[in-house]
Amino acid sequence: MRAKKLVLAVCAGALVAAGSALPLAGTAAAASALKDDYNGDGYRDLVIGTPKANAVTVTFGSASGVSPARSVTVTQNTSGVPGVTEAEDEFGENVTSGDANNDGYADLIVGAPGEKVTGKPDGSVTIVWGGANGFTTGGMVLNAPSAEDVRFGEGASFVDLDGDGYAQLAVISSNRWWWYSDGAVPTTPNAPEVPFLPEDIRLEGMEAGHFTSATGYTYVVYGEHADGSPYTAYVKGGSGDIGYYSRVLAEGTDRRATSSAAGSGDVDGDGYTDLVTGNPADNSITVHYGGPGDFGHTGTYTQESPQVPGTSELLDRFGSSVAVGDVTGDGRADVAVGVPGETVDSGADVGTVVLLRGSATGLGGGASWHQDTSGVPGVSEPGDGFGSTVRIKDINKNGRADLAVGATGEDIGSAADAGAVWVLRGTTSGLTTSSVTSFNGSDFGIGGAGRQFGAVLR
Repeated sequence: MRAKKLVLAVCAGALVAAGSALPLAGTAAAASALKDDYNGDGYRDLVIGTPKANAVTVTFGSASGVSPARSVTVTQNTSGVPGVTEAEDEFGENVTSGDANNDGYADLIVGAPGEKVTGKPDGSVTIVWGGANGFTTGGMVLNAPSAEDVRFGEGASFVDLDGDGYAQLAVISSNRWWWYSDGAVPTTPNAPEVPFLPEDIRLEGMEAGHFTSATGYTYVVYGEHADGSPYTAYVKGGSGDIGYYSRVLAEGTDRRATSSAAGSGDVDGDGYTDLVTGNPADNSITVHYGGPGDFGHTGTYTQESPQVPGTSELLDRFGSSVAVGDVTGDGRADVAVGVPGETVDSGADVGTVVLLRGSATGLGGGASWHQDTSGVPGVSEPGDGFGSTVRIKDINKNGRADLAVGATGEDIGSAADAGAVWVLRGTTSGLTTSSVTSFNGSDFGIGGAGRQFGAVLR
């Protein structure tokens, strides 16, 4: 790739380097109920994990969107955060959120599956307490509950698992699934009463949603078998024995399975959460429609499907990343699909992002964007991997979700594969390239070659 400097669409303002004092993030009069509003100002916040820098950056939402000027970068060297940064920790490999200490503010929940813990298996989960002034009141750390765990903290979620009205933390390692009992803070881990995972599975992530009940939560876990084939399954929550009701959704050569990419939202507007899985080896995505008692029908889409932009090619990796959210505000979730291997103007692995509109009858009305799209900052170059990661959420509180896009192969100056992130705003007609925001790790003091800023978006 030709080295270049990414053009910023917004002024960076005063930046905060990782590990420095944490600034005032907002002036909320009262905490909000949003599970990803860390400073309680009523706006959802966008989180960027950079595990190769062992850092997590929180950009605080506002009426004008997000900006490096309104951000905090957290590492294990940050004052009050447990632990010490070490090269192979992978702090930020997984990020989720929820009010773990019940103070009305969302807390940052960070997985570090590579963390070396003396006398214990690898991996940890750090919870950094949110508050009106950002992350200034410390946090706590959880280690693997059993000697058999591998890479504890590979994934996490925070929802009401057992239906008692209080959310619980659930954490996966590569080979285990744990949930934590209710309490002032999550300290007591529980294994499923009925084991449901095959012995040869390595888990990569999970999604929680109202897939099979309009009120209760179901967990979907995904990863791969020892032979590298994908595995996707679910386990129901509820007041009974956790793990008693579970089943495999898809695995092996079934193109509807995923090992690495999943998102969730109500695509058809029927009140049940739908699961979207990406299968980049097959250049496809699948919508697994939720319904009463169980998942129902599925719909699989490729770039050969009607109303899906582009042409399916072997190395496109359509479905490498997926995100689900209501971009237009019509009550049905839309689906963003990363295609980081897409060739643009003969440039290999330039990458694109496709947005498919949700409806009662399926996905359609597709549009696509890349760095040569008018209004998108930067220049498309081979190896950028635009669309490596995607995330949809309403960060400016206008009722229409915005799209964040990561390009982990983006060069910044002479720093190869430094990575960058773009944010496109949602409108009633879809995404707009008016006032696109873009930034990279250097804007937060964590830039550098190979850092792959934007590898995780939450």
